[in-house]
Amino acid sequence: MANTAHAARGQSQSPQPQRRDLVKAFIASLSGTSLEWYDFAVYSAASAIVFPALFFPGNDALTGAILAFSTYAVGYVSRPIGGIVFGRLGDKVGRKHVLVVTLVMIGAATFAIGLLPTYANIGYAAPIILVLLRFAQGVGVGGEWGGAVLLSSEFGDPRRRGFFSSAAQIGPPLGNLMANGALAVLTASLSEQAFLAWGWRVAFLISALLVAFGLWIRLRLEDTPVFKAIAESGDRPTAPVKEVFTTQLRPLTAAILCRIGPDVTYALFTVFTLVYGTTQLGYTRNDVLMAVLVASGCQVITIPLAGAMSDHINRRLLYGIAAAGSGVWAFVFFGVVHGHNVPLLILGIVLGLTFHSFMYGPQAAYVIEQFSPRLRYTGSSLAYTLAGIVGGAIAPLMFTLLLSSFHSWVPVAIYAAVAAALTVVGLAMGRNSDVSEDEHYLAAGLAAQAKSNDDAGQSGSSAGEPAHQRS
Repeated sequence: MANTAHAARGQSQSPQPQRRDLVKAFIASLSGTSLEWYDFAVYSAASAIVFPALFFPGNDALTGAILAFSTYAVGYVSRPIGGIVFGRLGDKVGRKHVLVVTLVMIGAATFAIGLLPTYANIGYAAPIILVLLRFAQGVGVGGEWGGAVLLSSEFGDPRRRGFFSSAAQIGPPLGNLMANGALAVLTASLSEQAFLAWGWRVAFLISALLVAFGLWIRLRLEDTPVFKAIAESGDRPTAPVKEVFTTQLRPLTAAILCRIGPDVTYALFTVFTLVYGTTQLGYTRNDVLMAVLVASGCQVITIPLAGAMSDHINRRLLYGIAAAGSGVWAFVFFGVVHGHNVPLLILGIVLGLTFHSFMYGPQAAYVIEQFSPRLRYTGSSLAYTLAGIVGGAIAPLMFTLLLSSFHSWVPVAIYAAVAAALTVVGLAMGRNSDVSEDEHYLAAGLAAQAKSNDDAGQSGSSAGEPAHQRS
């Protein structure tokens, strides 16, 4: 089933992006988001294996994990602030400039965490500062995602939006791969004492180099053709946040709900498994980190594959099948990972994140196409950040609380299944892709540019004529 029906006129008038700009945009979206998610993911992993002992000492393992995951949630709760502030700016002043600011914000916060004294050094000030830095990370990520998705998708062919927008979606698993890889190398090469004393800080401090590379990529890129066309037409919104809430409420609700299932699934298999595997199943920290590492590596392939497939298969249908599968797999996973079988643990996490890939790959395209091009940055940023609060923010905390309260994995699996069901509801409320909206602005932008060139040519031609000819 085709994703959209394209008008013949739209197809003939659709401007083709230059391949060089398209590749640069794809790399800028991929690299920047990967580097920022490295920062975010290294914090997530540290919340499970380091922060309980260093910033929340004197508690049992589960209580320390609950406190650490509370600071993890702060990074999600603060995201809507970034979505509102940077989403509004992205629709008013452009995608590129906003993405530079968000990259610097996240990188600076992560670097500062690497220098932060622990509870043993400064007492309660340590977890307070940790929360503030995590808050700053969340604000930056809240403004990052929508712009990164638009950067790649608005340079690419709108009929291949699923694939091109998946560039930003590869960021979380690639960032998670780098973060867990760094932590795995550090834990394998250092003693437990050395890792807790200073080794974990290395993973945070090297983010400065990664962010510098991301800035170099993004500063070399112009703004997207779609935004330029909107600016040329004079159709930029004056109050995009207000306009989204007053005219785009159903699309916003659909986009929010569709994100809950993927967020919860990702938190289950990349964050909570670190706690469950080490405290309940007897796996070593390296066992679980290796499983997450392998699964994240697979996602670097499966996410763009899923995005590309959604350009040829109905995007909502593919997304919905994966959501249903993830809800079922949560029960299967916990039912089979007992017995300290490392290959089975790896397989279980790989399959769990494969279901996530087939939701997450098409997700960026699905979310942004719910909104008009002139409101995309604001609408998609709000959907992304608001969903994060009820999805990924509280998921690790809720998983740990449920496990602590019921001493069983069944409530955890039910929680994941309910999140998947909410995603299916969101998909049913949404709409399919309509590439004619992009083509309208791009065609209008090309026409305005052609007229401007003609006017400049005529003006130059007149200026070059002798005075007696002009008269």
